[in-house]
Amino acid sequence: MIVDVQQGMFAVRQPLHRGEEVVRRIAGLLARARAEGRPVVHVRHDGGSGHVLAKGSAGWPHHPLVAPHPGEIVVEKRHSGSFHDTDLHRRLADAGVDRLVIAGMQTEMCVDSACRGAVALGYRVILVADGHTTYDTPVIDAERIIAHHNRLLANGFADVVTADQVTF
Repeated sequence: MIVDVQQGMFAVRQPLHRGEEVVRRIAGLLARARAEGRPVVHVRHDGGSGHVLAKGSAGWPHHPLVAPHPGEIVVEKRHSGSFHDTDLHRRLADAGVDRLVIAGMQTEMCVDSACRGAVALGYRVILVADGHTTYDTPVIDAERIIAHHNRLLANGFADVVTADQVTF
């Protein structure tokens, strides 16, 4: 499950922490999942009118390295949580999915929400420790946000593993 890896995430003045590196790593995971015939889910955020990720804006499309293939699940959301007011849970159930490998953007927002929401619905969650990223904030830098969430989510919400440790 790839969360909010959209072109607009790269269009803001402040760069994502290792953004292009993380996207390449996610693209590698995506290629492995496709090669093994695993269901792939792409989640895309609509931030509403005027937002960098607004539906129909230049920032709306998926990053080209991780763009969906025909037949893959694509979910559009308006909230931080991938399951909130979407049909994601039904579509995963229809596909027989009970385990999610999660990667994407932004660590402390939509990635965190995706992990917590999935666990609340009974999914086994694998968070790709080096497959999510965010921006520095005035309070804490992105590297610490990522490390903090890896540690926090490993405490009962997800198995946290590096991309090279992920098995499909």
